[in-house]
Amino acid sequence: MERKLVITIDGPSGAGKSTLGRLLAEELDYMYIDSGALYRAVALKARENGTDPDDDEALFRLCRNLAIAFHRESDRLTVMLDGKDVTDAIRAPEISMLASRVSARKTVRDGLMDVQRRLGEGGGIVVEGRDMGTVVFPDAEVKFFLHASLETRGERRCRQYREQGRRYDIGTITRDIEKRDCDDSRRALSPLKPAPDARMIDSTDMSIEEVVAEMLKTVARHLAPSPK
Repeated sequence: MERKLVITIDGPSGAGKSTLGRLLAEELDYMYIDSGALYRAVALKARENGTDPDDDEALFRLCRNLAIAFHRESDRLTVMLDGKDVTDAIRAPEISMLASRVSARKTVRDGLMDVQRRLGEGGGIVVEGRDMGTVVFPDAEVKFFLHASLETRGERRCRQYREQGRRYDIGTITRDIEKRDCDDSRRALSPLKPAPDARMIDSTDMSIEEVVAEMLKTVARHLAPSPK
C-alpha cells in the first residue's frame, strides 16, 4: 500500500496556497486543510461576539468551542461555522486583517495547532498556511513555500472579489496585502518564513496548472522507492 504523506504549503497572502492546495489534494486523493480558514473563522467569530482580539482568555474559550467543518463540493471548498456557510464572509478584507492579529496570539495558535495535528495523524493530507512547515508540521515529508510579486497577488485577490460580485479597489487591496506581509513576517510568534527544507516556487509567471505539475513532480520523488 502506498504510504501517505503530510504535505505543507506555506506562503504570503495571495500566493495561491488555497487554490493550489485544494487541487494538489484532489490529484492525490488527500484531505485538504485550509489552516487560514481556521484563523479567519476565529476572527469572524470574535468580531460577531464582540471579543477583544487581545483577550487571551476569551479567545481560548472561543477556540475551544469553535464548531468548524470543511466540505468539498465539486471544485469548491465550503467552510461551515456553527452550521452556517461562511466561505465568502471569512475572506472579507476586515476579517483578513483581524485574522492576522488573532493568529499572533499564542492562545489561538496553540488551540488550533492541536486540531491540525490530530487531522494530520496517519498522513494523507495537504495543509496550507503560514507556519505549517516550520511549526505545526516540522517533520512533514514534503514542504512547499509559494511566493509571487505583490502586484500579481493584488490582481489575483481582485479577480477573486470580482468573481464573487464584491466591490474592490486594487490600491487598497494591494496595501492590505503588503501590510499583512509585514505583520506576518515580523510577529514574534511563528513568523512567516520558509522552512529550511521547503521547495520554493515563485508563481508570478506560472499558470495554476504549471505549479501543480511542479508540485506533483516533487511529491513523486518522495514516493519513489529508495534505490537499493
